[in-house]
Amino acid sequence: MDDMVRSALRDMAEETGPPTGDLAGRVVAARRRRRTRTVVGAALATTAAVIASVLAVPALGGDDTPQLASQTRTDDVVAHPKQSPPRELIAAGRTALAAYAITENVKAPQDSRIRRKTWYLLDQESGKYVKTDKWSVVDVAPGMRTAVVLEQQLPTRRIGLLDLLTGEIERWIPVEQGVAGVEFSPDGRKVVATTYSENPDRLFKLDYDLNADGKLNDYDWDKNTSYRTGFYVLDVDSGEGSWSEVPVRHDEHGMVEVNLRQDFAFTDSGKLVYSGLMVEPGNRYYDFAGKETSAPANEKHLDWSVEARLSPNGKLAAGGFAGGARTTASEIIDPYTGKRLHKTRGQQLLAWADDNRLIAWDIAPDTGEFRQQLVMVTIGSDKVVPLSGFLKGTDGSSGRWSPVFTTR
Repeated sequence: MDDMVRSALRDMAEETGPPTGDLAGRVVAARRRRRTRTVVGAALATTAAVIASVLAVPALGGDDTPQLASQTRTDDVVAHPKQSPPRELIAAGRTALAAYAITENVKAPQDSRIRRKTWYLLDQESGKYVKTDKWSVVDVAPGMRTAVVLEQQLPTRRIGLLDLLTGEIERWIPVEQGVAGVEFSPDGRKVVATTYSENPDRLFKLDYDLNADGKLNDYDWDKNTSYRTGFYVLDVDSGEGSWSEVPVRHDEHGMVEVNLRQDFAFTDSGKLVYSGLMVEPGNRYYDFAGKETSAPANEKHLDWSVEARLSPNGKLAAGGFAGGARTTASEIIDPYTGKRLHKTRGQQLLAWADDNRLIAWDIAPDTGEFRQQLVMVTIGSDKVVPLSGFLKGTDGSSGRWSPVFTTR
């Protein structure tokens, strides 16, 4: 069987399955950007079907055809509320936990530290999360068949496409500019790769006591420096694309407008990229040539730190924290006006399970703000469905893990 037919069979496997202090201040500080994505693949499915009919390929499910754990485990909710970090597949509705990372600071030259990630990726054969320390950055395409990865030494000049069934790199995409961040477009056909001149995960020793423990042992970002240089938009199939230089601006006090690591991401339509800002207006948008442009009408009220963003049908948007000193809640807004439409359970909204349910971090009643677990919340209901066990420790300590979601 030639490579084209093997590729078509892999694509068929991918497309088979069901369609698919202050608490508020601490929450905002702790958020990380990540979006849930939609599944698009009709063209691939059509091509695969034509090849299958010509060659009389057996239907998916035979002895020789690959089975994706994220698609064969079709329960609406797949939860493991006693597992933290999770060992087996977690999913709700159209969305699944594709991977997660545990971060620790490791020693680096000149009395600095590197925030190094150990990743746990869903093995599509076993349905379990498998540890790997090969990659510094991971994102997973819709369908959970392929991941885009970067090696540990950043910035790097090649981008890997990882097969989640075999655990092997399918191919490398070489680049001329050093890359330290990668993310798929919503349809999985493109990748935006953020370029940096130095490793954005490097921390420097402070000359003051950050944690007020009486010791000068703290490390943090250099708030006056940004190594970000621009971005690539690359076609996944061909590896072709272009690089755009995007200078980082400074305010009147010399402070940079972005975090030391502030990667670019695609808009919901996949037609633009954007960057979050630490200053107003909060986001800045660009076309694929690097030209600054206006925000899409349905995204101008979105906060880059709220990972869930738009609902699958585009009618609702995840908003910020709306709880109090002892309660957790988040708002659901009209994406075109920014007006609050609903208030729902959940401390941080991470991904949409469908148009009415979301996956979120939340804390147990009468517990500390760091005792979080993954839950599913429903708009208009107080019901909370636990999906994982509780995180351990506080921000930055062992036992904390960061999820990556995508559509299954």
